[in-house]
Amino acid sequence: MKTNFKITYGIVSAMLLVITSVCSQNPIVPNVGLNDPHIHIFNDTAYVYASHDKSVKNDKFIMEDWWVWSSPDLVNWTKRSVLKPEDTYIGKEFSRCWATDAAYRNGKYYFYFSEGNEQTGVVVGKTPVGPWKDVLGKPLLSSNLTPTHEYDMAIFEDKGEHYIIFGVWDYYIAKLNEDMISLAESPKKIIINNPRGPYNPDGSNTKMPTDDKPFMHKYNGKYYLSWGSFYAMADNVYGPYDYKDTVIKEASFAKGFDAPTWPNGFLQGRHGSFFEWHNQWYYIYCDISQTGNRYFRDSFISYVHYKDNGEMATIRVDGIGVGNYDANASIEAEDYFKASGIKKVENTLGGFSIQTIQNTSHVIYPNIKGLQGKTILELEVMASDACSVEVRDTNAEGKLLFSLEIPKNNIYTFQPRQFNAQNLNQVKSICFVFKTINNQSLTINRFAFKN
Repeated sequence: MKTNFKITYGIVSAMLLVITSVCSQNPIVPNVGLNDPHIHIFNDTAYVYASHDKSVKNDKFIMEDWWVWSSPDLVNWTKRSVLKPEDTYIGKEFSRCWATDAAYRNGKYYFYFSEGNEQTGVVVGKTPVGPWKDVLGKPLLSSNLTPTHEYDMAIFEDKGEHYIIFGVWDYYIAKLNEDMISLAESPKKIIINNPRGPYNPDGSNTKMPTDDKPFMHKYNGKYYLSWGSFYAMADNVYGPYDYKDTVIKEASFAKGFDAPTWPNGFLQGRHGSFFEWHNQWYYIYCDISQTGNRYFRDSFISYVHYKDNGEMATIRVDGIGVGNYDANASIEAEDYFKASGIKKVENTLGGFSIQTIQNTSHVIYPNIKGLQGKTILELEVMASDACSVEVRDTNAEGKLLFSLEIPKNNIYTFQPRQFNAQNLNQVKSICFVFKTINNQSLTINRFAFKN
């Protein structure tokens, strides 16, 4: 629910450039008001379906259209299309173009949108970016459908079926028909046991127990219902769900990213979605630390790592983001962009590592900045058997830069191993190809490049 508190923050700038293509980290597209983001992977490309805050001068929510941007790597983003309320059943200019989501089925793409905090509509296109057509000519979810408000929807696919989840404080779920523009059943209330939220930190606020903007995803057979950075888990898509935790905590923030924040603190307003790509999980969410204005929001992306018990670990909120790396700092091995034949594992140091699970496997770290002059590669590894690693340019078939022979660990803990690094001056993407590996015999915690 977008409450209209008038908050005065430092404004970054009144003069903004019109940006249609950008290379960025966090925010993914700075200074344009891209917010309420949902990312879907279509045809090996990331598409973000989002709301759009109009201006850095906003002193309330002014959102006059919906956006679609795309990226091949989560770093370089291009604006692809704009959906205007005039081209929907709304039929006129409208300043409350709230949160969206999208889906694909049977050769068509479906772009769902909120009519303020009251109703949900849908448009249909033949590509992920339209052009879009409102084939219903009326709301898909009308304002009198349930006791909650029918907005801020999410679309969830499971076992070939699609579901729509929506509401504020109480969430409802309904299966969609195959046409994706009608309901196959009456919406059912989702039960959440012991919920928490930005207005309900201790469980005592039964009138506002959760938040708006629900989202749903699935990992390792478990269903995750989230509202901002809060989440609950269940064994069934309809629930009941047990509240677990938040993925953002005070320890999440890098310097310069912890303030300013919303009136109810850093857990408020984190609308977004969880998604998987190339064997890696991510969370994209709203942030105002760089704009200074809660009515002109940015979108950030962070890596998501799952504990052995299925719960999500605390994420990092920083300017580095995902899909790019700083060669002048240690790189966590689990923060890869692409991987094959490896898995993430919890380690005894309190974090995560990567472990090989088949004889030939690889992992890719693109967009590495600052490799010039680096002559040493240090790996923090644990090897139960001696093994070979090829370091290649860009991908597993790329130019061989140099090779490593990793000895068997003589103690049962991670050990730093240093190797001579070659041919790195012009390289921006690194691929580790693991050879002669027995199952789960090699675990890497982090690595660093040194002069």
